[in-house]
Amino acid sequence: MDVVSLINKYGFPIVAAGGMGYMIFYVWTWATKEVKPVLNEANTVLIALIDRIRMLDNDLIRLNQKVNTVLHLRGKIIESERVIEQQKTEEEANAKFKDALAGTAKSEESKKA
Repeated sequence: MDVVSLINKYGFPIVAAGGMGYMIFYVWTWATKEVKPVLNEANTVLIALIDRIRMLDNDLIRLNQKVNTVLHLRGKIIESERVIEQQKTEEEANAKFKDALAGTAKSEESKKA
């Protein structure tokens, strides 16, 4: 039967409803046979990528903690080296000052004598 005779026999709304029902069946069959397997595969790949991102994020967090620890310890070492250097400089300055005072005292005694 052709479409015109079906419309004359049953009416346009019934034929249109039958055509829409077939279209829905065709789309549903296509989606379940063609699209669903591809979506399942994509979902599996997405889960694997999310796991890799989590592992990389954990690695970055660990590395950041290690870098912060090293920088903190290096900062303490650098600070202690700076303090030691400053103490040496002060000791040398005190020794020179004492030598200068001793030299001044000797020169005054030699002037008096």
